[in-house]
Amino acid sequence: MADVNRGNRPLSPFMLGKYYRFQLNSVTSILTRITGNALLLGALLVVWWLLAAASGPEYFATVDWIVTSFIGDVIMFLSLWALWYHTLAGVRHIIWDQAVALDIRTADMLGWGVIGGSVLLTLITVLFI
Repeated sequence: MADVNRGNRPLSPFMLGKYYRFQLNSVTSILTRITGNALLLGALLVVWWLLAAASGPEYFATVDWIVTSFIGDVIMFLSLWALWYHTLAGVRHIIWDQAVALDIRTADMLGWGVIGGSVLLTLITVLFI
């Protein structure tokens, strides 16, 4: 039997701009999951560097060159940002676990605080440590 209302309903919620608009809380939630997984890359790089240091000077020189290269610096910088972002997002979830700041306006302010705070703390860490 044919559906007579077939042309009157949206096809997919992901047709951006027309039917669905991403909300800040959904974007920050997705970023929290992505940063949690991406932290593994930086951690593996640090572990590889430490293992190379324990293996000998020739191997360490090779790994140290990779870690301190441009691509290594980019990975470490993004890992630092991911660490701060994931930490602040975790604090936000601890606040929410206490049933505080659950209204949309305050939740949005916390979302922007996580984004801005992670960028600010990353820059402070890079510049002063």
